[in-house]
Amino acid sequence: MKTANVRQLRHAFGDVMEWVTDGQQVKIVKKGKVIALLSPPPRAEPREFKLPDFESRRKRIFGNRVMPGNIIAEERESYEW
Repeated sequence: MKTANVRQLRHAFGDVMEWVTDGQQVKIVKKGKVIALLSPPPRAEPREFKLPDFESRRKRIFGNRVMPGNIIAEERESYEW
């Protein structure tokens, strides 16, 4: 853990911020007493994003009805397999 006094914080703030961005905690000291603690934010765990199942939602709302303007569904029905 690094230590910086108030004067160093005022005049070399960029250096102190580099310490924090490197992942180190920095104690801010004034007259020999710790007045603050700068630390980087906790690392966010990557969230897994799952797309909703649109097809099952459509079937739940509309059933097996063909929607007007649904060209793909209308073309499938017009083919004779």
